[in-house]
Amino acid sequence: MTIADAPAAAATGGAGPSKSRTDEVSPSGPVLTQDGRPLKASLARALRREKLRAFILIAPLLFFILLTFAAPIFDMLLRSVDNSIVPETLPRTVVALEDWDPASGELPGEPAFAALVQDLKEAVAAKTHTRLGTRLNYETSGMSSLMRKSGRLVERLEGADIKGQMIAAEKDWGRLDIWTTLKRYSGAYTPGYFLAAVDAKKGAEGFERLPENERIYIMLFGRTLLMSIAITLMCVLLGYPVAFLLAQLPLRTSNLLMILVLLPFWTSLLVRTSAWKVLLQQQGVINDLLVWVGLIGNDGRLVMMNNATGTVIAMTHILLPFMILPLYSVMKTISPSYVRAARSLGANDWTAFWRVYFPQSVPGIGAGAVLVFILAIGYYITPELVGGTSGIFISNRIAYHISTSLNWGLAAALGALLLLAVMVLFYVYDKIVGIDNVKLG
Repeated sequence: MTIADAPAAAATGGAGPSKSRTDEVSPSGPVLTQDGRPLKASLARALRREKLRAFILIAPLLFFILLTFAAPIFDMLLRSVDNSIVPETLPRTVVALEDWDPASGELPGEPAFAALVQDLKEAVAAKTHTRLGTRLNYETSGMSSLMRKSGRLVERLEGADIKGQMIAAEKDWGRLDIWTTLKRYSGAYTPGYFLAAVDAKKGAEGFERLPENERIYIMLFGRTLLMSIAITLMCVLLGYPVAFLLAQLPLRTSNLLMILVLLPFWTSLLVRTSAWKVLLQQQGVINDLLVWVGLIGNDGRLVMMNNATGTVIAMTHILLPFMILPLYSVMKTISPSYVRAARSLGANDWTAFWRVYFPQSVPGIGAGAVLVFILAIGYYITPELVGGTSGIFISNRIAYHISTSLNWGLAAALGALLLLAVMVLFYVYDKIVGIDNVKLG
């Protein structure tokens, strides 16, 4: 008897199956559907259809994320180690230098100079020698101008003793460090950008640190992380009472006050930052007010511009709404009956808040802190305008290398290290707090 025949059998007193039966179930066989297929296979097929339908629905969003998020990150990681311009522009020279040892203290032989001339002739025709010079100039100063000048003289070099002719025409080709640079950076991939991002370089005996007066990036990384954490903590301290007040007020009143929280979003970031420059400078509004009320003297005006103080103040104001909104959304979901129950059981106001209300608001703190920290660590407009030399972030140097120095490899390496630092901090945050405790209400 099949599942489909059960009602008919019951109606006839179990006399037997109806003539419309299309599938059977043996005592030891699988359960079949009405069309004769195994029930398990039909369920698996239906599940696959649901998964396919769900994938088709999310496919546009997935493609958008891959195109705008994953692809740029992959390109950044590739640029941070890419050195293909050297072997592509100087293929013969790279081969000729394979057996040369810079530690010998002697220049390469005649074949290497002849290979370089041949490669430069082709590079000049393809107009790639200047790009090669720009790349190598990041490692050894003067390579850019050397490649430009050599591009003009290689057409005149011919006959025997190419080595002597090149050194006579351009004496820098007689420098050992120039050829050492060509040897060290002849591969298609290089760790040079990452070494520069941690204030190191590739030396004759391996990796070595830069002189102390040339180390800036590790200091900037540390400053960026510490100031971003400080800004996040400031936003928590200032945003929590505001969000708590908004959550306790009647809806009509809280909506009116929420407009004041959202008001900065209606003003340009550049305008807000410029306004802080007017407020924080030594002859600005805040110093004038402090002098007028007598808290400081006219000769003791506070220096709050072009330093870390100005950066923290301005960025805290700019990022504060991103802390208030997640906190408010979580606090609105906390039932006031919990606090009233704690009070009815003998808890005072502080105990009821700290033991009952605050733990339920921690997910909002986590969401706001993550949001503010991520935004703060990548800011560069505000630190550039109000930070000066002691208040800029690593993002300012990344922007400089992308738009001014055009050292995209170093910018990509700095960005990759910044991404790695954020991922490590997320891992630590997940272990201490738990990323599953983060929610937006």
